[in-house]
Amino acid sequence: MTDHYDVIVAGAGPAGAQCARDLAARDYEVLVLETEAEDEFPRQSNKSTAGTFPSMMASFNVPSDVVMNYTDNVVLESPNKHYVQDRAGAVLEFADFKQWLVEEGRSKGAEYWFDARVANPIMDGGEIVGVEYNGSQEVYADVVVDGTGPSAPLARELGVSELERQNQAIGIEYEFEGIDVDHDQYADLTDAMMLRLDHNIAPGGYSWIFHTGEDTAKVGLCYIQNESYQSRGQGGMTIDDYLDYWLDADPRFANATKLQGKMHRGSAHIQMPERLSTDNFMAVGDTVPTIDPLWGEGIHKCMESGRVAAVTADRCLTPNDPDTSAENMATYDDLWHERVAPRMRNRLLMTKLLYLAPNERYDQLMTDLRQTPDETLAKANKGSPLAIGKLIHAGDLPILVDYAKDRFDTTGSSPASAVAAIAKLLQN
Repeated sequence: MTDHYDVIVAGAGPAGAQCARDLAARDYEVLVLETEAEDEFPRQSNKSTAGTFPSMMASFNVPSDVVMNYTDNVVLESPNKHYVQDRAGAVLEFADFKQWLVEEGRSKGAEYWFDARVANPIMDGGEIVGVEYNGSQEVYADVVVDGTGPSAPLARELGVSELERQNQAIGIEYEFEGIDVDHDQYADLTDAMMLRLDHNIAPGGYSWIFHTGEDTAKVGLCYIQNESYQSRGQGGMTIDDYLDYWLDADPRFANATKLQGKMHRGSAHIQMPERLSTDNFMAVGDTVPTIDPLWGEGIHKCMESGRVAAVTADRCLTPNDPDTSAENMATYDDLWHERVAPRMRNRLLMTKLLYLAPNERYDQLMTDLRQTPDETLAKANKGSPLAIGKLIHAGDLPILVDYAKDRFDTTGSSPASAVAAIAKLLQN
């Protein structure tokens, strides 16, 4: 056992574990520090809906034995309508997936310490050179990677992460059996991943049913907590209350029962990142806010960020005279914006406009999607200004103005000025 490594990774989630896996495969000495005990890893509070697509499965060689169900369709629902798109996908058993990633990293030489809660960076000359864990324990490295998610103890201390509570989305999910996935009042959800836009169920967010086989499914919801998005909600209701309301109101759940021990909670931030790296340091995964408006794909984004962090560390540590200065580590920032979250400002705009729209607008969106080519939504989800424009109506002007006033501080400006600010954002 050594007290100095090439790279320390805080957090064994998809981003941190993938970063460790890639670096260990390049023969670097890598240490992963994980808060949870190994025999409990991962706990119910540290899981994901785990819906993904073939691109992610192929890119990271994910084995089929961590897949709960392969799906054929993505279904979008509004309060009164729906839209079905043929798109192959997979719903992962997230615990098995994370454990597989750990074993993959170990098989390539990465070292894992469980029951190791990272608390603070160890600084020398204004630069991070290691971390404190479990109170007073210390370990050192040339490069440190924070993959601890929204808690982000290292990134916050270094001024890299500026996650704001008003942009935090929270989520809850249960696994059920006894669900009627082909109810005659709704789209057939057999072998499908469904996302529902409905403020009565998830004000300022969305809910989902991911079919996991036979009569079982993952069912949950998430929403942004701030007042703008919660204005359409019911006062005093918690996220658990909204889920209970949906379970009581939707006939697909009439005979459904929760599976014991299959409840998950989580959170993420929906905002632009300020910085992603500094001297000897990078932030990956949900430590850095990323979002896709509808498809989600949180796992893929996290793993891609872990991969580009590994590429960056390799580049900085390879020369005979390694250079892990902030300037050199900024390669990670460039790769992140290119590969992990391209056109993020546009995608963030679409996300926030989407969650601000009224329920009637969601019904109209389903109609619009049926009348446009299938690739329109996929392109809009990737931030294409042209595709986003195809889904915006003249009647959306009040939403655009409200968003622009909040985003650009254009209070008192004309609607035309507010919309011009958004148009400029899309052009950039």
